[in-house]
Amino acid sequence: MSIFERYLTLWVALCIVAGIALGHLLPGVFHAIGAAEIAKVNLPVAILIWLMVIPMLLRIDFGALGQVGRHWRGIGVTLFINWAIKPFSMALLGWLFIGWLFRPLLPADQIDSYIAGLIILAAAPCTAMVFVWSNLTKGEPLFTLSQVALNDAIMIVAFAPIVGLLLGLSAITVPWGTLLLSVGLYIVVPVLIAQIIRRRVISSGGEAALARVLRKLGPVSLVALLTTLVLLFGFQGEQIIAQPLIIALLAVPILIQVYFNAGLAYILNRATGEAHCVAGPSALIGASNFFELAVAAAISLFGFHSGAALATVVGVLIEVPVMLSVVWIVNRSKGWYERGAAVQLVAGASKTIQFPERSTEGTRT
Repeated sequence: MSIFERYLTLWVALCIVAGIALGHLLPGVFHAIGAAEIAKVNLPVAILIWLMVIPMLLRIDFGALGQVGRHWRGIGVTLFINWAIKPFSMALLGWLFIGWLFRPLLPADQIDSYIAGLIILAAAPCTAMVFVWSNLTKGEPLFTLSQVALNDAIMIVAFAPIVGLLLGLSAITVPWGTLLLSVGLYIVVPVLIAQIIRRRVISSGGEAALARVLRKLGPVSLVALLTTLVLLFGFQGEQIIAQPLIIALLAVPILIQVYFNAGLAYILNRATGEAHCVAGPSALIGASNFFELAVAAAISLFGFHSGAALATVVGVLIEVPVMLSVVWIVNRSKGWYERGAAVQLVAGASKTIQFPERSTEGTRT
């Protein structure tokens, strides 16, 4: 991991402090930035989001979709977790903790907005950081690449309907025009731009040239993310100072969901007999979030001042330490995982198919 990735939690914490301080010192600047909109799209944020998202999408090779069938068990489990469990479980946890248990401790006018932010966070499967987590668990790289490419392809068409459905079920008004515009601006257009750049770089210099470009753009992506957080906390400062427990309370359902989804994906992969090198990244993909997209969508839908935007930022704050703990669990439990009856059965069958014993009966020397 780069130094930016390794200490992301620290940088986010510093951005919280810097944003709150600057919001008090320079309120006019932040209001001017917040007012720089066209068709409800904040232009400074749109530029920052593109700088965040496009370098990460450069890693995605949609040609890897042809490899999907090689690890169909892991692919099936991850898709099930990401699209049938994760957004719905987060909606349930948001309602349980934010809408009920913690309601007396939170601003009444932001309850629905907090729940909306949690739903948006869960509906965006992780894209870039998954490659880091997969590498730390010695995950199968082709599986990771094909799964991320497939998730991105699905996200283009499924993100808006799922978010709209769950917001509607939570009795939260869905601004469909803004939601669809967010999908176009922050998913479709960045994917197209990233793929055009990727193909040109590879055609001119091969994979080595792409690796160099990714190394150069990696810090740009995270700096853009941190700049966005400074702006967001510049607007959120007064609310956080008034109720500093907000961040801790919002972290509770996010933490529960991460461990629940990771554990469920890991167990389902073991039950189906998938190899550990696939189960590890499968669990990590099922647990982590595309927080750059979530922050962008929350700001577009509900604004800088909203609880939704703050809820997505809490996901950024705890991403690295929580996911590193999941990596540790996956690595330490490898022995237990590989003792599973289904895993041993599938592994034995694969060896038999790949290396069949040949009879020497009837042969002559």
